[in-house]
Amino acid sequence: MSKKRGLSLEEKREKMLQIFYESQDFYLLKELEKMGPRKGVIAQSVKDVVQSLVDDDLVSKDKIGTSVYFWSLPSCAGNQLRNVYRKFDSDLQSSKKRHAELVDQCEELKKGREESNEREEAVADLKAIEQKHNELKDELAKYRDNDPSAFEAMKEAIAVAHASANRWTDNIFTLRQWCSNNFPQAKEQLENLYKEVGITDDFDYLELAPVPLNAVAN
Repeated sequence: MSKKRGLSLEEKREKMLQIFYESQDFYLLKELEKMGPRKGVIAQSVKDVVQSLVDDDLVSKDKIGTSVYFWSLPSCAGNQLRNVYRKFDSDLQSSKKRHAELVDQCEELKKGREESNEREEAVADLKAIEQKHNELKDELAKYRDNDPSAFEAMKEAIAVAHASANRWTDNIFTLRQWCSNNFPQAKEQLENLYKEVGITDDFDYLELAPVPLNAVAN
């Protein structure tokens, strides 16, 4: 025997709306949760179904005192559907108008672009010019590393990197001095730690050597 198929969300929404339309009354959520199963909507899903109807303005919701009441009248649903219809109709008319404008614009752009020998020659010349332009761009890219502005930017970047490296070197020396002053009894352990992380006896500030122009060109 096949298992009975459960209701879809849309079917549950229709069932809950029937409760409102048939009675045209006001309900608390707990009352709807008791009535839902009579329409085939399990009590656990009533809250979510009703909230979806509220979100779509098909069911009204208001707090009176400490209680929250839900209601919906057939006339309210009709008004909602009419509003939706008017919106869609307005969007449709706007889309039709925009489509007509684009068709007119397309026809206007076609003027002067009719196929002819002169047009074909002009298009061929344009493609040849574009190809030559791309070839020149590729050729120019080969010499980009020798661009004086690129060289100056490289020098500035090196200077910034050099200053940053020496600033961190200074921070390391400061930290080493602080550790020596505060943990003199751990001198041997600290020296081993320094060596493990690469701070050896020859660790010092970096010197910035000038970059020869011929080195950049090569």
